[in-house]
Amino acid sequence: MSEQTTLPKRASSQRRGISKRELITSAAGAFLGVLIIGLVWFTVSRQNGAALPAVGELNRPAPDLALPTLDGAGVRLADLRGKVVLVNFWGTWCEPCKEETPALQAAYQQFQSEGLVIVGINLRRQEASDDAVREFVQQYGVTYPIALDIDGEAARLFQISPIPVSYFIDPDGTIRYVRIGTLTTDDVAALFAQLR
Repeated sequence: MSEQTTLPKRASSQRRGISKRELITSAAGAFLGVLIIGLVWFTVSRQNGAALPAVGELNRPAPDLALPTLDGAGVRLADLRGKVVLVNFWGTWCEPCKEETPALQAAYQQFQSEGLVIVGINLRRQEASDDAVREFVQQYGVTYPIALDIDGEAARLFQISPIPVSYFIDPDGTIRYVRIGTLTTDDVAALFAQLR
């Protein structure tokens, strides 16, 4: 009989539960951990500023490209070092390009004095002429430089496929972001802020 009474006592001493002190310590540790994670997240998100639009990230040197411009002056990317450059490939026949152009012009007017350069590269088609490009530029009030990719060299060097497509080049001459599709003025502003 004495064996039966001692057996349950041993089992109960081995199955001891979590004490109140251990439970409070665990809860306080979990709360402290969540608090630290929250503070780190808050600090990092404030340093990064606004979220970036949907873009691909690249890290390759921009090609040393020289093209004639619509006004006859010409543009060379290497001459634009020290500034943030947005290279936008477009065509007069491209409907999304027509939607995007006012936003690019607005961004150019807003940020040109802060160092943003936009170069629109018109992809030539057989039916497109300088007159068609001039009409487009006039219709949309474009004041940023328009380069002419007459032989497709720029499209080949940038390896473009669909248009519109835009490349953001940092002041060191490195292509950092690519956006396939239309841009808004806010998109340009966010990416410009990241690169200047």
